[in-house]
Amino acid sequence: MELRHLRYFLAVAEARHFTRAAERLGIGQPPLSQQIRALENELGTPLFRRLPRGVELTEAGNSFFDDARHIVAAADAAVERAQRVARGDVGRLRIGMINSAPFHPFVPRTIREFGRRYPEIHLSLEENSTPVLAEAVLKEESDIAFVRPLLGETAELVSEALFDEDMLVALPLGHALAHFQSLSLWALAGEAFVLFPRIVGAGLYDEIISACRRNGFSPKVAQETSQVTSIVNLVAAGLGVSLVPASMQQIHSEGVTYRPIAGDAPRARMDLIHRRDDESAATANMIALARELEKG
Repeated sequence: MELRHLRYFLAVAEARHFTRAAERLGIGQPPLSQQIRALENELGTPLFRRLPRGVELTEAGNSFFDDARHIVAAADAAVERAQRVARGDVGRLRIGMINSAPFHPFVPRTIREFGRRYPEIHLSLEENSTPVLAEAVLKEESDIAFVRPLLGETAELVSEALFDEDMLVALPLGHALAHFQSLSLWALAGEAFVLFPRIVGAGLYDEIISACRRNGFSPKVAQETSQVTSIVNLVAAGLGVSLVPASMQQIHSEGVTYRPIAGDAPRARMDLIHRRDDESAATANMIALARELEKG
C-alpha cells in the first residue's frame, strides 16, 4: 500500500463519485478505478458500494476513511515540517558572543531582526571570550559567534568581518588628561593600563599594543581582567587607564570618562564565525542577515 492509494481512496470517498474524483486528481477514471480495486484486494474487503449514480462507503470503508485521513494529514505535516527545517524556518540556533558585543547596536539589532523573520527558530545565547566561543563552535556546541578577530586561521572555521568601531580612551573621572577633548596615544605613555589578557582576545590585544608602539611606547599593564565591564570598573576605581570599543560608553559608570583618540588609533573589529561544514539553513540565514544589515 502506498500513500497515493490513500489519497485516491479519500478523493473518491469525499466525491462519492469516481469520475469527479478522477477530475480532481487529474487522472483518468479507469486508472483510478483500477487503483481502488487493487487497494480493496490488498485489504481483502470492499471499501465502496457501486451505485447507479456514484458510490457509497461500506462499513469497512467508513472505518478506513478516518484512519486514512489521519495518515495522509500526518504525512503532509511531516513533509511541511521537513521543508520548513530545510528553509531554516523552524529549528534552533545557538549564538555565542563576547561580553562587549551586546553594547554595539548592530549585534542586538541583528538578533532581534532574526527573531522577527524566523519566529519559530529557538535562539539560545551564551557570552564568553573569543577563544572559548571559537572552541564551542568547533565542537558544535554553538552554531555561530560574534567575536573579536581570531589570531591565525583555522581551517574548520569561517570568519565573516562585520564592522570596525572606534576605540576610546577610558580615564578615571578627574584624571589630568580628562581636560583634553581628545588624546593622542603618546599622551598615555606614562600611564598604568587596565587591559584584558592576550589569551582572551589576541587579535584586539595585538592591535592595541601595536598602535601604542607605533606611537612610541609599550603600555605598562598594571591590571588585567577578562570582562570589558570589569575593565571599566577598574578604571573607575582609579587603577589605570584603558582603551575600549566606543560602544562601551553605554556603561554609565560614575567614575569613568571617555575621550576620542587623535591620530593613529587601533580599531575594534567584530567578526561572525561559523563552521565551514555547517549546512544548517538557520545558520545560513543568520549569516545572510548579518551581511544584509552590515551593508545597509
